[in-house]
Amino acid sequence: DGHVVTWGCPFCGGDSSDVRLELRSVQAVQATARAFAAILSSGSVVTWGHPGYGGDSCKVRDNLYNVWQIQATESAFAAIRADGSAIAWGASGYTGAQLM
Repeated sequence: DGHVVTWGCPFCGGDSSDVRLELRSVQAVQATARAFAAILSSGSVVTWGHPGYGGDSCKVRDNLYNVWQIQATESAFAAIRADGSAIAWGASGYTGAQLM
């Protein structure tokens, strides 16, 4: 039904209560070692978990639209948009630098 249920270590994404109202119509979920990213049916992305592992996407949030795929490394995410552009966030040592 597109809802997400989380459990486990709160610092590793086990607690999604801060974004639970946003986690509706989820199409796909990817994970780093300590964070999660969900693509919604609208093409937007919701993240949660450890900020140093990609759980905080606020610096790129305005660019996370029309997303159709997300890939993850140990500590960073890359979102592929419908126009073929890519946006990355997370630990810079793991390609968490913004790509456009």
